[in-house]
Amino acid sequence: MSLTENIKKSPHIRWFILANVALGTFMSTLDASIVQVALPTMAIKLHAGLAVLQWVVTAYLLTISSLLPIFGKLADMWGRGRLYLSGFVLFTLGSALCGLTNNIWFLVGMRVLQAVGASMLMANSQALIVAAFPLEERGRALGLSGTMVALGSLTGPALGGILVGLISWRAIFYVNVPIGIVAFLGALVILPNDNAKQESVRFDSTGSLLFALGMISLLYALNNGQDAGWDSAGILGAFALGLLLLAAFVWAERRTSDPIIDFDIYRNIPFLIGNLSAFLSFAGQFTYTMLMPFYLQTVLNYSATQVGLLMTAFPLAMAIAAPLSGYASDKHGPVALTTGGLATMALGIFYLVLLTPHSPFWQIVPGPLLMGIGAGMFNSPNNSSVMSSVPKSKLGIAGGLNALVRNVGMIVGTTLSVTLFEIRQAALLAGVQHPTSTQSAQAFMTSFRTVLVVGGVVLLAAAAVSINRRGYVSTSRPV
Repeated sequence: MSLTENIKKSPHIRWFILANVALGTFMSTLDASIVQVALPTMAIKLHAGLAVLQWVVTAYLLTISSLLPIFGKLADMWGRGRLYLSGFVLFTLGSALCGLTNNIWFLVGMRVLQAVGASMLMANSQALIVAAFPLEERGRALGLSGTMVALGSLTGPALGGILVGLISWRAIFYVNVPIGIVAFLGALVILPNDNAKQESVRFDSTGSLLFALGMISLLYALNNGQDAGWDSAGILGAFALGLLLLAAFVWAERRTSDPIIDFDIYRNIPFLIGNLSAFLSFAGQFTYTMLMPFYLQTVLNYSATQVGLLMTAFPLAMAIAAPLSGYASDKHGPVALTTGGLATMALGIFYLVLLTPHSPFWQIVPGPLLMGIGAGMFNSPNNSSVMSSVPKSKLGIAGGLNALVRNVGMIVGTTLSVTLFEIRQAALLAGVQHPTSTQSAQAFMTSFRTVLVVGGVVLLAAAAVSINRRGYVSTSRPV
């Protein structure tokens, strides 16, 4: 029985599907944000250096980004429910094995297994919601799902600190096991048995390999360029290899009858605009996300608790705004909300440019709040617009690509902020052998403001892209 037939038979089941997808989203987001807190303890307990330990984070990120479109395509071919269930199994198994290991490289390997499962979940979550909900309820449903992204980010650092402090670093992985089991059993009951294959479609193994290796190489270079040196042989080689493999991937996809990514999907203007504005949105907002904790700790001397409290303002505001904007987009369409949300994020980041080395707590909070409200206003209507613009046969690949641009935007924003900050700071302190604390603080603030201005400009560019979906959005859509 297909998902549509299942829902027609029992209309209320769509809300159980949403709850299950939300649980999977929360679990995968929680795991991404909970690990960083435990890294110092892992270094001691597993006798691992920073160079090795960074792969606990990097391997997870690279694996997810390289597999999202592939699992999206497989879901369209083999059935979303089956692949989604497999994602819970692999993620939960990987989590349990991460907690059991005493070897750092085995931990990295199990993080890869986790990431394979997470990419199966992420590539299918939006597609399952879009298939389950009618157009007039879709924005609300995607908004509620988006809230779980914010709550996962919000809960991760705090829960991670509690688990590491009271139990062990292993507990941050074990916490996924009961959640994964409950989610798997729930999905097993409510998701349809959609095992019918598209018999005439051949899986493009060559294209999949080229894409995965190309993305891993390119994202590795972006993720490690600042530490290794952008002009180092390893980073230049990774860039060159990544671009060469992705060029070969595009060439191969144009010549196969069953491509992993059908590039004709980008002729769909709402899909193109939604993906481009999402990429710019995440790139812009992550200029703030990367450097704000350093401002709070290095310049203002905030404690870790104070930093955590202030940094929750963004996801908390997003968690409130996302379902409200999803509901509003069902009534009024996505254009005003997406464009207004991006402009609100830009306003929030420009507000932070006004901060000083002596800004009090209450003066800082409005910036993250504005950014969180703007992110909530943007994400739900944008996801609904993107996913509603493609036919049902391409929901999986559309969801995979939508998640991919989000991940790549985060990486680009992080890389941009760190590189620009360090270049600017080095220029300001050039020739100063022993800078005073005042000189260091001034150099930090100038560099920090430069990065924030660039982030704000990127967000305004996203708003300029988003407003161009006017005239292309209608109440008559393929899904």
